Amino acid sequence: MKPFTHLRQFDIPEASLRRLPIYYRILQEMDSTPGSHVSCTNLAKVLGLDPTQVRKDIELTGIVGKPKVGYPLTDLLHWIEDFLGWNRPKHAVLAGAGSLGAALLGYERFRNHGMEILAAFDTDAKKIGTRIHGTKVEPMLLLPAYVRRKQILLGVIATPAAAAQAVADQMIAGGIRAIWNFAPAHITVPPQVILQNEDLYYSLASLSFKLETRLGVQPVRERILICKK
Repeated sequence: MKPFTHLRQFDIPEASLRRLPIYYRILQEMDSTPGSHVSCTNLAKVLGLDPTQVRKDIELTGIVGKPKVGYPLTDLLHWIEDFLGWNRPKHAVLAGAGSLGAALLGYERFRNHGMEILAAFDTDAKKIGTRIHGTKVEPMLLLPAYVRRKQILLGVIATPAAAAQAVADQMIAGGIRAIWNFAPAHITVPPQVILQNEDLYYSLASLSFKLETRLGVQPVRERILICKK
């Protein structure tokens, strides 16, 4: 069963797009011997999700399963890869070669999932000209010309917050069509440019709140009110 090219819908729930890579990872860990099948019930049980939700998410890829049998495991992996575009490599540039940028450059799985960072850019003279995990660091002012020359459409921002907007503007001037922003800053882009923010502070805040709730820790405000009574 070969994935087919189908018209993409832009009203796909963000939550579904975030779950599909999780399904993919679990499928990779399952038995992939010839003829292996997997059902939505199997996946839902492993992940603690509703089988109906899993089925709806998988149906977005266009694959059709068999009742009481499910999907050929290998085929389902290929359909998810095709739907998410992981089987069509995309070149990218990285702005910001600090600790976070270096970590992103060293993450090998990006290449396995369709993104290859060709060059990194920074304003630090000590970093310019060096290689981080094999990727050369270039002067930031050369970014627009490099992007234009290589016809790169994807940019990754890992700069300090104060520099993020200016870097985004440089990327867009070079022809970048999608930005993955790791900087802790709000940036604005034209309507034709896709912006994906990865807010690490949000994730930490959510984790911290959930942990304190589980431990029964009272907010300081509530403790003060109790003491005044």
